[in-house]
Amino acid sequence: MRIAITGHRGQLGEWLVRRLEGHELLLLGRPEHDITRPERIVPAIVGFRPDVVIHSAAFTNVDGCARDPDTAYLVNALGTQNVAVACQKAGAAMVYISTNEVFDGTKGSPYLEQDERHPINPYGWSKYAGERFVETLLERFYIVRIAWLFAPGRTNFVSKICALARERGRLSIVTDEISSPTYAPHLADALARLIETGHYGVYHLANEGSCSRYEFARYFLPRAGLGHVPVEPITSDQFQRPSKPPLHCILRNFAAAHLLGIQLPPWEEAVEDYFRRLEGR
Repeated sequence: MRIAITGHRGQLGEWLVRRLEGHELLLLGRPEHDITRPERIVPAIVGFRPDVVIHSAAFTNVDGCARDPDTAYLVNALGTQNVAVACQKAGAAMVYISTNEVFDGTKGSPYLEQDERHPINPYGWSKYAGERFVETLLERFYIVRIAWLFAPGRTNFVSKICALARERGRLSIVTDEISSPTYAPHLADALARLIETGHYGVYHLANEGSCSRYEFARYFLPRAGLGHVPVEPITSDQFQRPSKPPLHCILRNFAAAHLLGIQLPPWEEAVEDYFRRLEGR
């Protein structure tokens, strides 16, 4: 299969490249293939004639998006439009990596793939706009929503909390932001299986289970040798940040699990694998 991957140097892109070894790959990254520059990204994709384009490039700094919503929209919405137009011209299917933050977190139960979207922050709005471009421009697409992405050796919630624990010797972490951690190696495997099916649609591909930020940290800190660090439970209104996250925003993998038999392991298993890889075991 001929597969183009945007954002191949990113946290997910790195694992996609590893998992899809053996396919004919086109790796698209900045600055040479800036997705916000249609004159660069569209000809590159069209000239490769891919069967599928996995669009993982994004501005994922949620607080950064709140500080600079114009850039968030340029990258996550218009950049996605450019990739979708390229897929349209090339006759390629598209995988768009989206987010739980297209929801507002008020449903009171896990979100299914076709639940109403209602983002509440600039990051969520920019990713929602990206979804709309994909839906309106293409007939063959996979919209894949994830949450709390983490991978070994990269900057993410796990690595940041471990670094803060070592630096400060104590932590305060919110208990009322609840979602579904997504481990990049497991996600890359699920995406590789998904694109083989040709069963287009909207999917949630997070690791099974859910937790609060506080529960997540309390689970992984001992695996990092930091179980002795005190962790104070706080609520989100005690933690000031530029972006307002959807608080109860669990993704339920219903479609992929029931239709295709694609399911990620529990998030606790993902944490164990994360630290095994860091330790080189």
